[in-house]
Amino acid sequence: MADAPRIMTDADALAARIVADTGGDIRLALPLGLGKPVTLLNALTRAACEDPSIHLSIFTALTLERPSPGSDIEKRFLEPAMDRLFGAYPDILYARMLREGSLPANIELREFFLLAGRWLGVERMQQNYISANYTHARDVLIAQDPNVLIQLLARDGDGYSLSCNTDITADLLQRRAAGQMDFLMAGEINDQLPFMHGPAAEIDSATLQYCLDPPRQFELFSAVRQPVSDDHHAIGAHVAGLVRDGGTLQLGIGKTGDAVAHALILRQKGRFAPLLDDLSPGADARTTGFETGLYAAAEMLVGGLLALFEEGIVKRQVDGAAIHAAFFVEDRDFYARLRDMPPDRRAQIQMRAVSFTNALYGDEAAKRAARRDARFVNSAMKASLLGAVASDVKDDGQVVSGVGGQFNFVEQAFALKGARSILTLPSTRESGGKTVSNIVWELPFATVPHHMRDIVVTEYGVADLRGQPDHEVIARMLAITDARFQEPLLKAAQEAGKISRNFRLGAQSNTPQRLKEWRDAHRADLPDFPFGTDFDRLERKLLPALARLSRARHSPASLARLIAASLFRAAPAHEADAMSRMGFARKARLGEALTARALRGALRLEPARHPDGG
Repeated sequence: MADAPRIMTDADALAARIVADTGGDIRLALPLGLGKPVTLLNALTRAACEDPSIHLSIFTALTLERPSPGSDIEKRFLEPAMDRLFGAYPDILYARMLREGSLPANIELREFFLLAGRWLGVERMQQNYISANYTHARDVLIAQDPNVLIQLLARDGDGYSLSCNTDITADLLQRRAAGQMDFLMAGEINDQLPFMHGPAAEIDSATLQYCLDPPRQFELFSAVRQPVSDDHHAIGAHVAGLVRDGGTLQLGIGKTGDAVAHALILRQKGRFAPLLDDLSPGADARTTGFETGLYAAAEMLVGGLLALFEEGIVKRQVDGAAIHAAFFVEDRDFYARLRDMPPDRRAQIQMRAVSFTNALYGDEAAKRAARRDARFVNSAMKASLLGAVASDVKDDGQVVSGVGGQFNFVEQAFALKGARSILTLPSTRESGGKTVSNIVWELPFATVPHHMRDIVVTEYGVADLRGQPDHEVIARMLAITDARFQEPLLKAAQEAGKISRNFRLGAQSNTPQRLKEWRDAHRADLPDFPFGTDFDRLERKLLPALARLSRARHSPASLARLIAASLFRAAPAHEADAMSRMGFARKARLGEALTARALRGALRLEPARHPDGG
């Protein structure tokens, strides 16, 4: 092995070298998410497209794509702000060709986790998806005998860092060093990546055979923060009351993770107890601050964990680190905060292999001692009354995302002393213009089976299910179900003989209106964007109206109400600017498009809010 990689600036020339070194049979190990070296990856894809004798087999996950707006209203909102919101991230060629149906047969793609909701209905992706726990994906990859590994890298002088993706790469490199695998590695430099420290993240130059230092680096993908709704803030508050000082925390990405982290910060600042008491009077929860602090062991370093680290809540150290994580993909502010952090401070965030973060195997005694009183918090799509949870697959078998590490953390929760798995979900969702329950009697597919049931949290409370008999599980799940759906679910359970015919419902106050009143009373502490956003001031005002318009699009009666509001309600001060931002006339005029008229109505129905979206 050479002492230093061959540095190249031309991606197509480097792709040609890889083709020559492998004889054109490329079995590619490609990191998930942000770690994809898109410039080099697209060059390899082009080479295989141009030469059918090349066989390119790709094993990866979480192919990042900027959204493709579908409706006219989505295009009007997103297209003018696409680069600002999502970064000028380039198209990944194989993904575009896969959607177009033009990916040639000599390029094979296998993914074990999909960007949520993006590949529904795309047959080739759905058929080639591999369902695997995150910790098992490494072994699935090894079985395919990869001969090439390519990855995006950070650099500091002559040193390189795996940065955002130690997850599987660290284990592969360790096996290669031990003579158990043989593959060439090529990196691509991107100086926007923060240089992450630690023995699993930092690699020496001899690890690489090739390195692409392109004349123009691409902008990193930015994951836009979504507004935190009433129900997610309520879920966050319920979960925050379950976290023990001195314990261990794992959080997922998205609105729930933001809401939990924000509630924990309110708890640290002494503003949490009255908020939780108004939401759930008499709840058995912890509301005091954190003296010892938390240690984070998570597959994903998310913005909420970084905020907790910056606030001094995540501070309990294990082997010199307050956070151990395996990958990250977040917004541009997150990357900048990591880059700008003093090196000694950033060194307390160590990137490790997913086999370390998601499993107890290997140095198990030390992991058990470190991960005391763990709370593993993950989101779900649906739950059954008996406590099973679906998080990755729709009822028709279409894969929404993937299992990822969720089941890994459920297993850890049962294996560790004092640990709990907390699965969260809003109790309802909008589907086809109707409100439907996310808590159902039965599930066609389960990510977490009912015998692994632990804690389930909705906006209406906490259902502690571990060790409970079925009738009590059903009663506790009904108690966190939206009131509109409790009766039919209870009837189904009674007809199945799983709960007494004499059982009576008690939680009739589980309504969106009560949640709205709760949040209105605490609005100053429950903003839409607790950790900031790339949406500008006007876009933040537009978002609630656009959500209302989206909900109404399937219902003629709802659309009629919006149009009526545009005629009989006063226009807010920002309406003209909002309509202009969306490409419509600033002032209402006779005969304007119904979509424009409905949007005016939606803007007029939204209550006035603080400019920060709170």
